[in-house]
Amino acid sequence: MASENSPLLAYRLLGEEGAAFPARKLSTFLGVVVPTVLSMFSIVVFLRIGFVVGHAGLLQALAMLLVAYFILALTVLSVCAIATNGAVRGGGAYCILQQMDGDATKSSGLQVLPQGYGWNLLYGSLLLGLVGGVCTLGAGLYARASFLTFLLVSGSLASVLVSFVAVGPKSIPITPRHGTNGSSLPPRFGHFTGFNSSTLKDNLGASYAQDYTTGTMMTFASVFAVLFNGCTGIMAGANMSGELKDPSRAIPLGTIIAVVYTFFIYILLFFLSSFTCDRTLLQEDYGFFRAISLWPPLVLIGIYATAISASMSSLIGASRILQALAQDDLFGVILAPAKLVSRGGNPWGAVLYSWGLVQLVLLAGKLNTLAAVVTVFYLVAYAAVDLSCLSLEWASAPNFRPTFTLFSWHSCLSGVASCLLMMFLISPGAAGGSLLLMGLLSALLTARGGPSSWGYVSQALLFHQVRKYLLRLDVRKEHVKFWRPQLLLLVGNPRGALPLLRLANQLKKGGLYVLGHVTLGDLDSLPSDPVQPQYGAWLSLVDRAQVKAFVDLTLSPSVRQGAQHLLRISGLGGMKPNTLVLGFYDDSPPQDHFLTDPAFSEPEDGTWEGGSPSLSTLFPPPRAPGSPRALSPQDYVATVADALKMNKNVVLARACGALPPERLSRGSGNPSQIHHVDVWPLNLLRPRGGPGYVDVCGLFLLQMATILGMVPAWHSARLRIFLCLGPEEAPGAAEGRLRALLSQLRIRAEVREVVWGEGTPGREQEEEVEGDFVNGGQGDAEAESLAASANALVRAQQGQGNGGGPGGPEGGEGKEGPTTALTFLYLPRPPADPSRYTRYLALLETLSRDLGPTLLAHGVTPVTCTDL
Repeated sequence: MASENSPLLAYRLLGEEGAAFPARKLSTFLGVVVPTVLSMFSIVVFLRIGFVVGHAGLLQALAMLLVAYFILALTVLSVCAIATNGAVRGGGAYCILQQMDGDATKSSGLQVLPQGYGWNLLYGSLLLGLVGGVCTLGAGLYARASFLTFLLVSGSLASVLVSFVAVGPKSIPITPRHGTNGSSLPPRFGHFTGFNSSTLKDNLGASYAQDYTTGTMMTFASVFAVLFNGCTGIMAGANMSGELKDPSRAIPLGTIIAVVYTFFIYILLFFLSSFTCDRTLLQEDYGFFRAISLWPPLVLIGIYATAISASMSSLIGASRILQALAQDDLFGVILAPAKLVSRGGNPWGAVLYSWGLVQLVLLAGKLNTLAAVVTVFYLVAYAAVDLSCLSLEWASAPNFRPTFTLFSWHSCLSGVASCLLMMFLISPGAAGGSLLLMGLLSALLTARGGPSSWGYVSQALLFHQVRKYLLRLDVRKEHVKFWRPQLLLLVGNPRGALPLLRLANQLKKGGLYVLGHVTLGDLDSLPSDPVQPQYGAWLSLVDRAQVKAFVDLTLSPSVRQGAQHLLRISGLGGMKPNTLVLGFYDDSPPQDHFLTDPAFSEPEDGTWEGGSPSLSTLFPPPRAPGSPRALSPQDYVATVADALKMNKNVVLARACGALPPERLSRGSGNPSQIHHVDVWPLNLLRPRGGPGYVDVCGLFLLQMATILGMVPAWHSARLRIFLCLGPEEAPGAAEGRLRALLSQLRIRAEVREVVWGEGTPGREQEEEVEGDFVNGGQGDAEAESLAASANALVRAQQGQGNGGGPGGPEGGEGKEGPTTALTFLYLPRPPADPSRYTRYLALLETLSRDLGPTLLAHGVTPVTCTDL
């Protein structure tokens, strides 16, 4: 089937070239090794070797180098793991744009050109124009230019290494400095001693002093920050992923080669400098390579070549990252120009965009000030790569199987921690600001929503953790002290069930909430499963209604059988529904709440944000009055009986559409609008003579009403509990027992006793009616009369205020007060004889008629206890 192959084609796991992907032409050496080596050397290899060794000494300098490369190696392992896990697209790492340092030679003593803001702006703009032109013409020209600069830098370094051996001892004049009063200090000299053990011994220890270029006292942290700033650049090859012939092989191999090569070059330069140069020369002339070189102009060529190469690498890498950001439409029209590409696939729009950003920074000046910020942003990118690899490893997704296996979650976690530590060591202010900026960008992208084709590692991590904790949620360790409602709400058409859907969300109290729906049909007679395409609409419904619910759909020949399926298989492990919620079965015409609910108001173009269709087009209109129903009265009652047989609590909700919107909102209710929540914990078809309010079902009603009162929208509602007294019963005794129980259960409520009025059946007659009702006797008229009397009793109490004493159906002595917002009634068990289901339903209709929003509930399991 064609659809079975679509995921492979959509994600291009084979990495085939096509219109969406430009031709890849760079090899491992030209595309990864060369740019990474040049970026890791940069200008530091010529101008900061003496600075590091002169202040820190050889031993601490080597320690710094080992620590720096250890941090880089951890990130390199993560890069290699991600790069070898399938095909690699263009864009490299999403990281912050690196800016070139236009006046890097200003403090080196090599001021061979005029200096000043205007001159520096001119030099920087000319250099930027040169590298911008090279990058605009494509990766091929960039690779050739990089190789040329690589040869120049390698030749310059080779001349320096030879000079250490070939040049004899000599004294080198130090650039004069001025005293505190402006007078010139006596001339000073540094000494190149050649290989000398005494020189090495003097250079082993640290001797931190003032930096002659800034006047700042150097410390281990400041020197380490400068050294680490020169070692960054390991992502230069990864940023060229879209131009590489085989990025999955080239990125790990080329990056490791470049890191090892630069590491040994740095070590060699440290040793040679410590053996041959005294401390004065190292600390007072950071550009001493030129003074000891056999041909000094070659060192100057190397300095400018490294500046040009680093600029080219940064500009072309940043442009590829910018293009990838633009193609994913993360920042809308802001990055729209970066999407422009040539016919050959060269992202010239992104290059010009990057060029313009760098030119703005050149105009601002103060480029040395940005050095620490740039390094911190590099470290943010490295930490993000380590965190990505850590997340993939912790998620244990079967599709994360990189061919590079020399990593673990320990290395990833160490990489993240090391990068964060280095950030605050280099510049605490820049580190805090960068993390704040990353947080704001993440919040913006989360609010906008990323491309659906990304795949979110957070979902994989959540799945892994949820599975782990679900396995630890042992149903054998359940205890009534920690009981909470876990609801399965069966919904036919959500257009008419929105108020109930939100009310059930309030009743769940942090428990499981499942929206269940039964689609009628037989899979044997259908070409495909009609249920699967419906999930998107139901999940959109959950989002729009702002409820915390899962969705479970099934296909069944009847609603009753489908309900049985959902009751058995919904949930997982210790999170399975313990309560079935149904709308009441009556003849009232269904309402279309989509038309009145602001959350479901129709957009003008008929589509929601993101292009999804309106929910009104996904769910059919409500059932017309008098039209056939998918569920018969017989099957409705049978579904209730099935749930009770399966040891599930049952709640039947009637007239929930009459609840005011503020009672169903997520915010706090209006304190000035006080309403009552009435609870009748006794079976009104048998109000006396049974176990009363202390049975399991009565406690279930009390618990559910109490839970509802914990919801902010119901905080202003007052809980009232009603007890029925016979004409000959003394008031107060039952109330006292109930108040003692409520005190033990920590339930605050008003207890009211009501007299079961004259003309209603006595105790013996009640038992006879109840027996006839359950067992199928001839007490139809008596049962109907009892239900009507109970209904009148409840309605009479709904309008009673807080004052007064016991009242009957005729009305009590209490003054008028708040009205009842919701009523909880005891739901009797269905009769054992299925032939009496219709009569049972009619009796419930009479019992709950005209009571407003009502919940008829029957509990079968203990839900509360008096123990802490």
